[in-house]
Amino acid sequence: MAIHISTAPNGAEASHAVTVPAAHDIEVRALTSSDLMDALRLGFDDFKAKPSHMFVLGLLYPFAAAIAAGAALDHNFVPLLFPIATGFALTGPFAAIVLYEISYRRERGQNFTWLEIGAVFKAASSWAVIILGLAAFGLWLVTAQAIFNAAMGGVSTSTLFEFLEYVLTTPQGWALIIFGNAAGFVFAAIVLASNVVSFPMLLDRNVGAPAAVATSLRVTAASPFTIALWGLIIAGSMLIGFVTVIGMAVILPVIGHASWHVYRKAVARAS
Repeated sequence: MAIHISTAPNGAEASHAVTVPAAHDIEVRALTSSDLMDALRLGFDDFKAKPSHMFVLGLLYPFAAAIAAGAALDHNFVPLLFPIATGFALTGPFAAIVLYEISYRRERGQNFTWLEIGAVFKAASSWAVIILGLAAFGLWLVTAQAIFNAAMGGVSTSTLFEFLEYVLTTPQGWALIIFGNAAGFVFAAIVLASNVVSFPMLLDRNVGAPAAVATSLRVTAASPFTIALWGLIIAGSMLIGFVTVIGMAVILPVIGHASWHVYRKAVARAS
């Protein structure tokens, strides 16, 4: 499915999706830590040129409100608070489509106005993008619930504080922490390996989800340690953002823009 964004002054549609015959025809490059640092620098430059903190806060506040409402209305919702919060990072690439578009246009000296957000989502919201985001998020929640049931034996807690006390002071709670974090690490590694360049590629090129995921896996195989470092940078940045709260409004956009530049460095442009 080709992606068309209207960028011409006369309103005519201009496509920036490049057709690629097959996944194995896409050239991938090995990445270094210097590439990651440069991508972060370029991502920060994009953010400074087109600040998007209000856009990001507009996504975060409804998300936080939904979690709070769910916890207030259903005590069984409490154990899923942490998985849902961490799962937000899995849906981040879909929201970052707007950030990718800004970075894409800045490469070409084109302008972007916030009135175009709807058009960008409409053009980029192919089934491939939606399925990738929802599948990752849904699978993580199912996995987290299964680990909770196995470790806690269906224990019911009525409040968040009661749940935290049980987790931190009982053998079952410690088992949940150990196995939950271990599973989360493995899950995050799989998601990172399969999605590190897939979302930007779906915006940039006329390829389906299988080809985009296959390319991400090839990028990871070519630079496993660098991609692992990129995952640690993202995780550390997200942690700082959650702790500082307001810092997320800057960290998320910078990481989003930087992810576009990681894609540009890892995947050769189509000729």
